[in-house]
Amino acid sequence: MTTTTAQPTAATAQRHLLLNMTANGSLGPEGEDLLVVRRGEGPYVDDADGRRYIDGLSGLYCCQLGYSYGSEFAEAAEKQLRELCYSPLWTNSAHPTAIELAERLSRIAPVDIEHTFFSSGGAEAVETAWKIARRYHALRGEPGRTKAIARRGAYHGLTIGTLSLTDDPGLTEPYGPPAIDTRFVSNTNRFGLAPEYSDDETFTARLLAELEAAILAEGPETIAMLIAEPVQNRGGCITPPQGYWPGLRALADRYGFLLVADEVITAFGRLGEWFGGDCYGARPDIVTVAKGITAGYAPMGATLVSNRVVDVINRPGAVLNHGYTFAGHPLSAAIALRSLEIMERDRILENVRDQQGRLADRMASLVALPIVGDVRGAGFFYACELVGDLDDGGFSDTVRADLIVDLIPRRLREAGLLARVYNRSAPLVQIAPPLISDRQLLDRIADIIADTLDEASARL
Repeated sequence: MTTTTAQPTAATAQRHLLLNMTANGSLGPEGEDLLVVRRGEGPYVDDADGRRYIDGLSGLYCCQLGYSYGSEFAEAAEKQLRELCYSPLWTNSAHPTAIELAERLSRIAPVDIEHTFFSSGGAEAVETAWKIARRYHALRGEPGRTKAIARRGAYHGLTIGTLSLTDDPGLTEPYGPPAIDTRFVSNTNRFGLAPEYSDDETFTARLLAELEAAILAEGPETIAMLIAEPVQNRGGCITPPQGYWPGLRALADRYGFLLVADEVITAFGRLGEWFGGDCYGARPDIVTVAKGITAGYAPMGATLVSNRVVDVINRPGAVLNHGYTFAGHPLSAAIALRSLEIMERDRILENVRDQQGRLADRMASLVALPIVGDVRGAGFFYACELVGDLDDGGFSDTVRADLIVDLIPRRLREAGLLARVYNRSAPLVQIAPPLISDRQLLDRIADIIADTLDEASARL
């Protein structure tokens, strides 16, 4: 056997590593299209060639604290690993770190939510929400509640179960029929709608009327749960109108299904609160989280469950026959506890609240550019929806290839910013910077986006 101490390269990755959500076979012959991130510091990351970038996406919405707390997390990890490296949360067995974390989460969770089921990531957390919903209804004598409601354009994971909750044929069709019978309703994006829907009361009424009609068409007795993000990520940081989440709660109560808030992205400070739904009056039965729970320093997901649901699934003799090998892993739980401690100590939520107005103003100013049709978002989570050269605001193939595929992502990276550029039916530039970002850094992010989109506008 031969060994090497050489640094991993893009070419080596191309030969041996299969990337997530990537046309792996389309990478350059020596992997030259691949960004290899080598290290991080504060809100920055360095690539394998030593170039430094602002991490404008917090990894993948994970690194709430940036990259400068490694020694503190290493200390927490070492302490945990010296005591206990692994113990399952399985068949009447638990360990202290998971118990402590579950208790800690109950103190910051939305009202009436005091129980946690751990997993390894966001998709597992959503799968868990579905299975708990099904178990809840079956134990209450309603096994016919086998359908879900989700919103158009949303994304809740890539497992076979969670794929059922998205209506994107590009993601779902390669894998056959969905595992969950799901009805899709409109999301809360009002861009391009008639002017009267700029009024929150009018727009909320329209959305809730459509939802209620869908519930009645499917049969209320068949609906197990509705799942939605407080701010929908896919489609570009789509915020809800006032009254929307209280309206969802009212319909859930009226027709007996469970309301699930998917907070895999929006929890742990992204919107300036522990849970993004708190910004919009959400009162869910179940909350799914991952990503920011450990600030990206370890993998973890969790499904937080309300008391009224737990009262049913914890009936004497009822078995919750569901689980994951690494659920609540001691190392991940220790990292999550330290992350929550740091967020409180260093006033991370307060930083988002202090800076979010400035970021909102800077991002809103981008609508003056011809290529920007809409800007939306909240907290440290924003997107620009781009409009192109066609009469309906779309992009011709040539202009899309020139601007969305090539110029915009290339110029952003050349200027030292990692952001997300979507090349789909609604092209977007999206940012979710680390929650430690100060005003100067946020201004720099906005400046880079403005300069890049100004150049793109000149080519339209």
